[in-house]
Amino acid sequence: MISRTERTLNHFVLVFVSILVIFPVIWFVLAALSPDTSGRIDLTNLAWVNFVTAWNLGAFGPAMLASTVITVGAVAGQTVLAILSGYAFGVLGVIGQKIIFPIILLGLMISSEVFIIPLYYQFHAIGLTDTWLGLIIIQIGMGVPFGAFWMRAAFRAVPPSLVEAAKIDGARSWRILWQILFPIARPAVFTLVLLSFMWTWNDFFLSLVFIADPAKQPATLALGVFQGQHTLQVNLMAAGSLIVALPVLLLYVFFQRHFISGVISGAIKE
Repeated sequence: MISRTERTLNHFVLVFVSILVIFPVIWFVLAALSPDTSGRIDLTNLAWVNFVTAWNLGAFGPAMLASTVITVGAVAGQTVLAILSGYAFGVLGVIGQKIIFPIILLGLMISSEVFIIPLYYQFHAIGLTDTWLGLIIIQIGMGVPFGAFWMRAAFRAVPPSLVEAAKIDGARSWRILWQILFPIARPAVFTLVLLSFMWTWNDFFLSLVFIADPAKQPATLALGVFQGQHTLQVNLMAAGSLIVALPVLLLYVFFQRHFISGVISGAIKE
């Protein structure tokens, strides 16, 4: 049983860590609201107009649309393929899976810088550079290894007796997946969606290589250009950064319970 001293110490550590995490965020928000270009905090005169100015100067409207299309398409593809591959490797069993699955996991170990140049020339040859579709395909391909590993672990955590009982009742593989296993693994799926959304939305390197047309660039590229043009205007740079980060923050706030539950359930056992 935890003593009163240990409980007090735990609360003190949690409060201290929370302050360390929250303070930079609050400072960043207040810098975005500063009327001074240096970002000097002034609580008596909050300049909400900085967000409007940053939005207009950075042309974030088309960029946010591009990021939304790319992210939604990539996350949808990653999630569907992750569920199917996780079910195949974790429940059905695939011929040669002891060889195939480690090969798929190599995608988690190989850095994108290794294959980015040949991949660019391949996509350029088939006309998929400077297109949202090309970037969506790349993001899906890079997200499948983790998704397959994640959903395989989630499905393997389900008692095998449940699957066997469904088979005895006459349920086929497709029904077992979507009506039995999927509802049980829903927290893991939510977590996968949130992680995939965050990684895809925040991507800068792949977008920089494959999207050269300013009219098609996602929000991260637009933010990079905006910060390069307004280096001395700290308040506008902070406002622009918050605009780009807002979708991820909102998604996490609304689905944080599912995220935490999915992380815990996915970490219990392989």
